Amino acid sequence: METLSFQEPIVTFVLLLAVILILPPIFERMRLPGLVGLLLAGVVLGSSGFNLLSKESETMGLLSDIGKIYLMFVAGLEIDLSQFQRTKNRSLGFGFSTFIFPFIAGTLIGLAFNSGWLASILIGSLLASHTLLAYPIVRRLGVVNNEAVTVTIGATIFTDISALLVLAICVGISKGDFTLTRLLFLLGSLAVYTVATVFGLDRLGKQFFRKSRDDQGNQFLFVLLAVFLASVCAQLIGVEPIVGAFLAGLSVNGVLGDSPVKEKVEFIGSVLFIPMFFVGMGLLLDVGAFFESLSSIGLSLTIVLGLIVSKFIAAFAVKPLYHYNWHQTLTMWSLSMPQVAATLAAAQVGYEHEIIKETVFNSVVLMMLITSILGPLITSRSAPQLVESSNRFTPPTAPSSALEHTLSPETYTAVVPVNNPKNERFLLEIATLLARHEGGRIVPLSIALSQSRMDSPLLDQSIERSKKLLAEANEASRELGIETEPVLRITSDIAAGICEAAREQDASVIVLGMSEYIGIRSRLFGNITDKVLWAAHCRVAIIRLLESPFAMQRVLVPVEDFNTSILRPVRIAQIIASETGAKVTLLHIHDRSFSPTRKNWVREQLATLRSQYFPNDAEVEIKVEDSDRISTGILREASTHDLVVLRSHRRRVGADGLAMSDETTPLLQRIKCSIILVGETHGASATPLW
Repeated sequence: METLSFQEPIVTFVLLLAVILILPPIFERMRLPGLVGLLLAGVVLGSSGFNLLSKESETMGLLSDIGKIYLMFVAGLEIDLSQFQRTKNRSLGFGFSTFIFPFIAGTLIGLAFNSGWLASILIGSLLASHTLLAYPIVRRLGVVNNEAVTVTIGATIFTDISALLVLAICVGISKGDFTLTRLLFLLGSLAVYTVATVFGLDRLGKQFFRKSRDDQGNQFLFVLLAVFLASVCAQLIGVEPIVGAFLAGLSVNGVLGDSPVKEKVEFIGSVLFIPMFFVGMGLLLDVGAFFESLSSIGLSLTIVLGLIVSKFIAAFAVKPLYHYNWHQTLTMWSLSMPQVAATLAAAQVGYEHEIIKETVFNSVVLMMLITSILGPLITSRSAPQLVESSNRFTPPTAPSSALEHTLSPETYTAVVPVNNPKNERFLLEIATLLARHEGGRIVPLSIALSQSRMDSPLLDQSIERSKKLLAEANEASRELGIETEPVLRITSDIAAGICEAAREQDASVIVLGMSEYIGIRSRLFGNITDKVLWAAHCRVAIIRLLESPFAMQRVLVPVEDFNTSILRPVRIAQIIASETGAKVTLLHIHDRSFSPTRKNWVREQLATLRSQYFPNDAEVEIKVEDSDRISTGILREASTHDLVVLRSHRRRVGADGLAMSDETTPLLQRIKCSIILVGETHGASATPLW
């Protein structure tokens, strides 16, 4: 019987899955980035450790290359082009500053350590890009719309594209026989390729998505094909595949928006392919050479200090030009400091083409480890100070129903899909509270799944069940004293049927029962809730009630940040309180680094919300508490309340490919009381109020 070899593809894949599952959470509990654990796993399992994985393995090479391409694709996909458009001139200005100063510093460092002109220029480009590793911090603090933050986000486009362009030229020159004519040909080919990729994939993607409608499987495959086709085409013109992957990310950005397909594309990358790339990076690290390079600390220390200092100079250079204060300058510096996505991918390419030496590669890895910890740490200290009196959040007074909806329907209409008799009554009661407060109506909706033949016995059974559910809903509504107009719809797609009926009824809100699946199955395959959120034209209230809303006495509203989207959960709580007399708690959870000034500002904003939306202040309690995790603080308070009203958060994956913020799903699973999740539909930010 043959001995099982650890080089076999299936065993390699199993080892990688085990590493990805186990190590990142352990390192995150130690307050270290999860990618540190993946790099360490590569070292331990590679030639420097147990030799269970080999960097020469075709399987490992393939998975690592896919992860590298996926990493750069996600980096392009995560760039907010709408924010860049708002401040494009200043973003380009800071982008040039935060590129040129580190580029010059890196080039001089390379020359000082006898690396040669080509390697020195590549070192400069490695220092010039940056990864928005601390974006979740500024998002959680509610300062994303601060101009300094927006400018830094927009600058990422300039720095990453410029760094990848330098990489392409350096790789071309390293292949030898590289004349000025060939350089001009490469630049011309790259320009044509960039325009064709960015505009071609954008137009082609929009046409494909329009024709495929709700077929998320084909849309997902289209995105994957676009990424790897762009990478192959980049190779054909003599450019590294990661350049094509990054451009593909920028191209399909506008096509995907915040759709479920984008979430699934990012999810697959963040949990599978990109972590494999970091393990592959660990395999390239020779422990002996790594510590040897650190023993002669000169190069490593100089590269790290050169990056930190040059990034600071870049932020300081635009401070007087843009009239920014020190807190804004420090935030720009800390946001542009971490070097992960483009830096590591480009460093690996340079190392494989023997442009940079192993000592430089090891120093770049050390730089990544230090800046990925130091950058977010400084951001968490400086970003909370960005709030100024000029940026004070002043919510409008509680609106009349005619102003609340995007489409301003003449009559407030709540569409209530009824499918489960166990929660039908509670859904109708919530809809009654909303409709009664607004002087509107309820539309109970039942979906009968169509069959290939309209005379099918299965369809007859489905129709009879739907009629029974609607009759029960109509009876319950009469008891509640609210007008109803039951609707039965025959369709092959439940989510599409709900959204189409809601549009036909000019609905103001869809009151939907919470899906049973809110974990990995939902992310991979989607559920009715996901599809309704994506396709609906109006607000969606996702409900899980354990008791009648009329019996609730304490309602908790966590307020994470201060923008117009928080008004929707507050508005729901206001309506419930006015109809039932329940007591409302406005809760803000912050980390322990909050300054007294920031805490006072938060209390003032919560007090403003209370005065605008709740006429009787005695019924509304304000709480500002600190906690290491927002979810922990919410769970602690939820244990003493009957209902929690949350705003949905679409999962965001950082540009380094590892999940940074994924609070909502585990929070829903752990909250023991009733929940109302105010769902954000596609493009919902355009609607100011609930």
